[in-house]
Amino acid sequence: MRTTRLFVPAIVLIVFAAVWEVAVRGLAVPVWILPSPSAIWQSFWETRGLIGVHVGQTLLEVAIGVAVAVTAGVAVAAAMDFSPWLRRAIYPLLVISQTVPIIALAPLLIIWFGFGIVPKVIVVTLFCFFPIAVNTSDGLTATEPDIVDLFRSMGATWPQIWRKVRLPAAGPYFFSGLKIAATYSVAGAVVGEWVGAKQGLGIYLLRMSAAFKTASVFMTIAIISLLSIVLFLTVFVIERRVMPWYFAERSET
Repeated sequence: MRTTRLFVPAIVLIVFAAVWEVAVRGLAVPVWILPSPSAIWQSFWETRGLIGVHVGQTLLEVAIGVAVAVTAGVAVAAAMDFSPWLRRAIYPLLVISQTVPIIALAPLLIIWFGFGIVPKVIVVTLFCFFPIAVNTSDGLTATEPDIVDLFRSMGATWPQIWRKVRLPAAGPYFFSGLKIAATYSVAGAVVGEWVGAKQGLGIYLLRMSAAFKTASVFMTIAIISLLSIVLFLTVFVIERRVMPWYFAERSET
C-alpha cells in the first residue's frame, strides 16, 4: 500500500515532466520564457557548488527559527493551559496576529536588526509560531476529562497530570502544528532573505530573476519545494518514533 502511494505520484510527475519537455522543444519556446526540465537540471548541475552554499544558509536560518518557534509555542500553549485567564487574553491576540502580513514586517526587522541572520530567524519564527502554539493549546484542552478525574482520584498532583496525561494527549496536535510549521519555514526564510541578505535561496532567487536566468529560477523554486517536503517527512518520522502508541491505535481502527 505504501509503495503504491509513492508509485502513483511518481509516475504522474514523470509523465508531467516528459510532456513539459516535449512541448517546450516542439514549440521552440525560448529558455528565458519557459525552460525545459532538462535545462533546469543542467542549471542545477552547473551551479551545484554555489547553490549548496545558499541552501546551507537557508537551512541554518530554518533550524534556528523552528527551534525558537517550538520553544516559544509550547511555552505559550502551556501558559494558556495552566491559566484560563491567560488563555482568554492571549488566544485572540494570536489569531489577530495572523492578519498582519509577515512580509510587511521584514523591512522593519532589517532596520532594527541589520542584514545579518537575526531578521531571517525572526521571520521564520513568526511563520512557525502560530500553528505550533495554537495546535498544542488545542491539544492540551482536548484531553479527556474522565482520564484527568481518574488521575485526581488516585492522588496525582496537577504537574503529574499535565506531564502524564495532558502532554501525551497533546502530542498529535503538536506534531500536526509542527508539520505545518516545517512546511512554512523554508518559505519564511526565503521571504526574510528577499528583503536583504548576502546568502540564501531567497537572495539567489532574486539575483537569477533579475538576470533573466529562468532555468535557475525554476531550479531554485524546485529546491525550496524539495526542502519543505524533506522537512515535513522528517517531522513525520520523528512523530512515529516519539508516539508509536498513537499510530498503533490508528492502525487497529
